[in-house]
Amino acid sequence: MKLNGIVLSPDPRLRQECAPIEEITPEIEHLVEKMKDDMFENGGCGLAAPQVGELIQLAIVDTDYSDESDYDPYILINPVIVEQSDNLVPYNEGCLSIPGINCEIKRPDHVVVEAYNLDGDLMRYEASGDLMCVCLQHEIDHLHGMTMFERLSPMQRVHALRAYQEALDRGAKPGDTE
Repeated sequence: MKLNGIVLSPDPRLRQECAPIEEITPEIEHLVEKMKDDMFENGGCGLAAPQVGELIQLAIVDTDYSDESDYDPYILINPVIVEQSDNLVPYNEGCLSIPGINCEIKRPDHVVVEAYNLDGDLMRYEASGDLMCVCLQHEIDHLHGMTMFERLSPMQRVHALRAYQEALDRGAKPGDTE
């Protein structure tokens, strides 16, 4: 199911491994523009291609925009975490594909990610202890068929799934959080 252009859990596309992008085509460029629009319209800070129904390794991230004038997401094609710390810290995460709830997820507090941009240049992104660090990991998880539910313990997952169903019943839409 899609709402406001966003695929919602438990859509099976959110649980599939995405294919690497072999060539940056006009179709990929068009998809990036659509994803930018969808992310901005839903108030997100990151969006992965499977969240709009495309099973390819593409994500966009912008964690510090305040309005349309400074909105300029990083484009991550075939992103890979090349370094990460062993220190796990909790962060209260939301997801456009799982509206209406937040989940406390423990993740490394430092990552280095390599990905290609739309020009085909290999880029390196480093983030520590902030929303960018969490967002990079969250979006890369999506490209490997993992939602934040899979990062939870079994009991936390049961609680989160119940809260998510209640949020949907209340009419939660992408961008809504607790």
